[in-house]
Amino acid sequence: MLALSAEGILPKVDYAIFADTGWEPKVVYSHLDRLEQEIATPAGIPVLRVTAGNIRDDALDPEHRFASMPLYILNQDGKQGMTRRQCTGEYKIKPIKKKVRELLGYPYPQHIPKDIFVEQWVGISTDEFHRAKDADVKYMRNRHPLIDLGWSRADCIRYLTSIGLADTPKSSCLGCPFHGNAQWRNIRDSSPAEWADVVAFDAAIRQGNARANASGNRLLGQAFLHRSRVPLDQAPIDHVTAAEWAARQQELDDGAVMVEELENGVVDGCSPWACRGASEYEPVQDDFGLAS
Repeated sequence: MLALSAEGILPKVDYAIFADTGWEPKVVYSHLDRLEQEIATPAGIPVLRVTAGNIRDDALDPEHRFASMPLYILNQDGKQGMTRRQCTGEYKIKPIKKKVRELLGYPYPQHIPKDIFVEQWVGISTDEFHRAKDADVKYMRNRHPLIDLGWSRADCIRYLTSIGLADTPKSSCLGCPFHGNAQWRNIRDSSPAEWADVVAFDAAIRQGNARANASGNRLLGQAFLHRSRVPLDQAPIDHVTAAEWAARQQELDDGAVMVEELENGVVDGCSPWACRGASEYEPVQDDFGLAS
């Protein structure tokens, strides 16, 4: 959408906002720098980077309230579950709304008059038109330009390729539990330092979040980044055939999860307004760190 706006195919936007969780892959930050330098700045479109902190550091800080990631849980009785996903709201949606209020001149807790609002573009394509929703606050009105153009995900890829951006990476936290095996392999095989980082984080969160443990409210069970609920550096992330996956499904997920998602994870990365995941396949437990 930024490129379409800069090129004049879509109207020129006033701002582009990137919500930084502090734990994106380095290729995402490099790509953002390139977009800003080559597309946004020449078109006169400011790129605003907002943040609510570093999600990795916060999860391991016993003094910090942690907005839970959707971690895979193996309970003491052998039952499986997931913790609730709060990270998108806390680390992406809230800082974006805060910035929008500032741009409108009504920082929280000031009341925003009914006739003051922003038009916010959300990059949902026709493949997922059912995910297009109205904003939940009156000072933001959602528009979905890709749907207006009739563009599918394939159309977006063709356009990006035509302007030299075929290598656009998915934006999501480095250690997002919704990664598919292909994404885990890519981190392991292309960036040893980042792989070591996510393996260490996976081990660090095994017994629950740091603040809950410090208060004596430990998780009854173990938490994992990978769906198999084994340590990440031991997880079955190497590519296997569909038949092999089918044979493993009963062991891993009671046969509930499709082979395609196990391999490729969430298709669209983690959009603030359309973050989707596999929670429908897993029973969701109470907050990460609760002992019951």
